[in-house]
Amino acid sequence: MLSVQSDGKPKGCAGCNRKIKDRYLLKALDKYWHEDCLKCACCDCRLGEVGSTLYTRANLILCRRDYLRLFGVTGNCAACSKLIPAFEMVMRARDNVYHLDCFACQLCNHRFCVGDKFFLKNNMILCQMDYEEGAMKENYQSQVR
Repeated sequence: MLSVQSDGKPKGCAGCNRKIKDRYLLKALDKYWHEDCLKCACCDCRLGEVGSTLYTRANLILCRRDYLRLFGVTGNCAACSKLIPAFEMVMRARDNVYHLDCFACQLCNHRFCVGDKFFLKNNMILCQMDYEEGAMKENYQSQVR
């Protein structure tokens, strides 16, 4: 956001083509905008907010969500096999991608919190307790043979 216009002449807004007489104006894509005129072409959300990011492609100005919805790469969840929209947050383990709701121990369904340990064994997500229990059984079976 730029403060008072340096040369004293009001700039023209790229969104509405009217002069910008406001105290503040935005500069994006080498054009000047009223705060209310810099909007996503799909959902009309304001992109002039502090900290917001805009994306552009095919002459469209877009918010992050709509950019990813239109141009992002989608994939399938490794647990449920359903489509994961490009704008959705995911969890990754090696080459696998999961919905947040699907990222759980595949034996006991324990949902992981940030910082929880998980293990990937034979492409199965396991909590620490189930992993260690399985390792103990494997160790016991190898000793019995």
